[in-house]
Amino acid sequence: MDIEKRKALLQLLARHSYFERRLTLASGRASTYYVDCKRTLYLPMGARLAGELMLELVMPSGVRQVGGMAAGALPVTDAIIVAASYRGADLRGFFVRKETKDHGLQQQIEGAFDPALEAGVIDDTITTGGSTLAAAQALRAAGATVTTAFALVDRGEGAAAAFAQAGLKFAWLYTAEEVRRAARG
Repeated sequence: MDIEKRKALLQLLARHSYFERRLTLASGRASTYYVDCKRTLYLPMGARLAGELMLELVMPSGVRQVGGMAAGALPVTDAIIVAASYRGADLRGFFVRKETKDHGLQQQIEGAFDPALEAGVIDDTITTGGSTLAAAQALRAAGATVTTAFALVDRGEGAAAAFAQAGLKFAWLYTAEEVRRAARG
């Protein structure tokens, strides 16, 4: 992994995505800080670096498609797919809705999803892994083999154990503590 690119993305996350204040996370837990990766992922350099670095994390796993719950997984999935196209990597992207659409094709899983291909589930920041596990469950119900969970940032608050219990390997690019240290720098 390119150490300079990793440092550059960490600095972007620390500058644009890290906030210290009391709030409630999607998991329902209270926290004194928040890592809003979307603020970095929607910057041109943030998207480029995240896509390239996350692709390096994803490709050795052998998955052929990656995605997760809307909306958390959308920008990181898109960044990875664009990076894959520049590298000539055969990788598809998808996203999972919380509920099946009641119009159009009435799908819960959208994008280039193929149940015959090994899948990885992804999110930008993971705490307990609840939404990522919900995405994995929807993919498995659709017939996919889901083997690995990925995160741009892991808060280290239970996701690894939850993924292991669900039979998923887990890989992340940064810990929340790395982002905190860089922000306080």
